[in-house]
Amino acid sequence: MVNVETAVVINRPRAEVAWYAANPDNAPRWYVNIYQSRRLADGPLQVGSRAAFTAKFLGRELDYTYEFVEYVPGEKLVMRTAQGPFPMQTTYTWTDDGGGTRMTLGNSGSPTGFSRLAGLVMAPMIRRQTRKDLHRLKTILEANPA
Repeated sequence: MVNVETAVVINRPRAEVAWYAANPDNAPRWYVNIYQSRRLADGPLQVGSRAAFTAKFLGRELDYTYEFVEYVPGEKLVMRTAQGPFPMQTTYTWTDDGGGTRMTLGNSGSPTGFSRLAGLVMAPMIRRQTRKDLHRLKTILEANPA
């Protein structure tokens, strides 16, 4: 089982941080390993929304689809893989922190097959990667307000 949680304080209002981070169209801008994303339906983001992503991880290209299973704009987003190499859940939470926003990014799942073998090293790698991703998000939002 992989269960990793990281957080960062971004010196921007919560509504801006949450709006930017929750929008799958922005994922390639702040996730280092994601280089392509697309929403699978038009309309507002809501429970049931799906997005397809292409990423590089452990030297492999991964295609996967996430579905929004819980979404409270400005507070929490929970996505689960609807299709992909291993079951994963990603959770974003946003809370006020002084004049900024504390964003927490959690990843949990149970790798299988090839991913199960990689699971032994995945948690530290995911933790290191999500720290980089959150730092990149912080840099983008503090330099260029949404």
